[in-house]
Amino acid sequence: MTLDAQVAIVTGAGRNVGEATARLLAKEGAAVAVVDLDRGRAQNVADKITAAGGKAAAFVADVSQEADVQTLIRDVCATFGKLTILVNNVAISDNKTIQEATKDDWDRVIAVTLTSTFLMGKYGAEQMIEQGEGGRIVNVGSTSGFYGRPRAIAYTTAKAGVANLTRSMAIQLADFDIRVNCVVPNKVGSPVGKESFDPTRKVRNLRDRPGQPDDLAKAILFLVSDSSDFIDGTTLFVDGGVSALMPGSA
Repeated sequence: MTLDAQVAIVTGAGRNVGEATARLLAKEGAAVAVVDLDRGRAQNVADKITAAGGKAAAFVADVSQEADVQTLIRDVCATFGKLTILVNNVAISDNKTIQEATKDDWDRVIAVTLTSTFLMGKYGAEQMIEQGEGGRIVNVGSTSGFYGRPRAIAYTTAKAGVANLTRSMAIQLADFDIRVNCVVPNKVGSPVGKESFDPTRKVRNLRDRPGQPDDLAKAILFLVSDSSDFIDGTTLFVDGGVSALMPGSA
């Protein structure tokens, strides 16, 4: 077990990448706070973890809201005693052009996808600093944060923000032995905000297959483990090599 005696929060953990990450961290010995806005989903994942012999509890929170985040951190520590790992996974997408998107669309995507990462990072780090044991934070970005898209304006902006938020957090929290990194997927599992996953859907990457939730979960596990102790403030692309391709090259 690589994460014995660790306590992790995973946001958006009721499905897809969040679920895979929560289950893998628990398998490696961490007690996991399974956080989702949908109580049924969160409880389902927590139940799967405990049935497999792991430690987990379900928590319901809107992590785009400051009061919810503060309550969540407090409740997790009351349940498990501390917080040492934070995975900021939750996100939604607008899938709209700038002409189609309303300000309400923009505000909601920015709040859930970017502001939640700031709030969870702020109050999660505050708890880690108070404990004095250091910690590890992984923010989930997207290749959409590194190039423009014909559909999605708020989402691409939010994910670009996550990348630089990661760098600034890493610099500002380094003195407290809190490492902060970002994973950058491309089309891993089901699309953001959608239930279905079509394993036969065509993708363009160097691995010639769609990404699976476990692909990203394994990268996150690496970044929160001692194996990555000398990695801080980086963006790790877990995209099958798609970002290495020039347009029209495959």
